[in-house]
Amino acid sequence: MTATKSSIQYSTSHLKINLPIDKLHQIFLMIKYFLILRSVFFYILILFCLEAYSQEQGPKVLVVTAHPDDDATFAGTDYKITHNLGGTVDIALITNGEGGYKYSTLAEDIYGLELTDEAVGRQYLPEIRKKELEAGGKIIGIRNFYYFNQKDHRYVTSADIKEILDSNIWDLEYIRSELKKIIEREKYDFVFVVTPTLTTHAHHSSVGILALETVSSIDPENRPVILGGSVARKTDTLNYIYKGMEGYPITSVSDTVPFVFDRTQKFSYKDALDYKIIVNWLIAEHKSQGTMQLLMNQGDYEQYWYFDINPESGKEKTNELFEKLKINYFKKKEYN
Repeated sequence: MTATKSSIQYSTSHLKINLPIDKLHQIFLMIKYFLILRSVFFYILILFCLEAYSQEQGPKVLVVTAHPDDDATFAGTDYKITHNLGGTVDIALITNGEGGYKYSTLAEDIYGLELTDEAVGRQYLPEIRKKELEAGGKIIGIRNFYYFNQKDHRYVTSADIKEILDSNIWDLEYIRSELKKIIEREKYDFVFVVTPTLTTHAHHSSVGILALETVSSIDPENRPVILGGSVARKTDTLNYIYKGMEGYPITSVSDTVPFVFDRTQKFSYKDALDYKIIVNWLIAEHKSQGTMQLLMNQGDYEQYWYFDINPESGKEKTNELFEKLKINYFKKKEYN
C-alpha cells in the first residue's frame, strides 16, 4: 500500500495552487513566529521609548515635612522644577498641624470658628490646614499629597527631640515603613527635608532624621539623593556652615558649601519679577497660621546641604539640577 500526502487546493479565477498539508503547516508556523517576533520587537521598542521619555522628564522630588506650611522652605525650587524642568514634586506630611492654633486669630472670621480655643483648633485645624496646603500646592504644582496623620502635640525645640524620637507620640515604625514604600515605588531622584538643627522645632528635626534613616535603609543603587533645606538672606553677615546635628551622626555633612536656589533671580519685562512672589503666594494660602504671614519677602536663598549618607556620585546629578535652576526659561518680551 502506497502512502500518499494529502494536499489542499486553492483556486482563484486566474490561479490554482496545490499545497501539501505539511508545507501549509510550515507556512502557518512561519507566520506565527513572525507575528510573535514582531510583537516582541514592538514591546522592546515601547520599553525603549518609555525609558527615553522618562529620562527626558525632569527630576522627581519628594518633600517630607512636619507641618502643612513647612514646604515654603522649598517653594522656589519646587515651582521651577514643576513649571520649567518638567519634573514632579510630591509632599509627605507627617503631622496634622493642629498644634498651630495659638496664632489663628485672624483666620477665625474666615473659617467661622474660634480656632484659638485649643479644643476647637485641634478639632478643625487638621482639615483646614490640609486644604491650605493643597491650595498652596496647586500654585507650586504639587502632584501628590501623602498624609501620615501624626499628632502635632506641642512646640518643643530640637534640644528636647527625644520627646518625639524616644516616645510613642508618633508611630515611628509606621512613618519609616510608609516612607520607604512611597520612595521605592515612585523612584524619586531627590528627597527634600528641613535641615535638622538643635535650635529649630523638634518636629522639623525629627522628620529630617526619620527621612534620613529611611533613605539609608534603601539599597544604595536605588536611593534618592536626600538634601537638607534652609532659608538664608543676602544680608546675613555670618557664613553659616552646617555640619550636622549633634548626637545624630546620620545628619552629618562634610561639604562646607550648600547647593543654592536664588529666589531673587530676575525675569519678565525689565527683570521686574522674582521667585519671592511665588513663595509669598504659597504663604498667603496658609491663612490659619498668622505668624507664617510675617515671613513674606523673608529669605533670599534656599540652601540645600548634601548629607554624607549620599553617594559621592550623586553630587554630579545634584549639581546638574541646580545649574538648570539658574536658567531663565521665560521668553523675553519687549514693548513699545
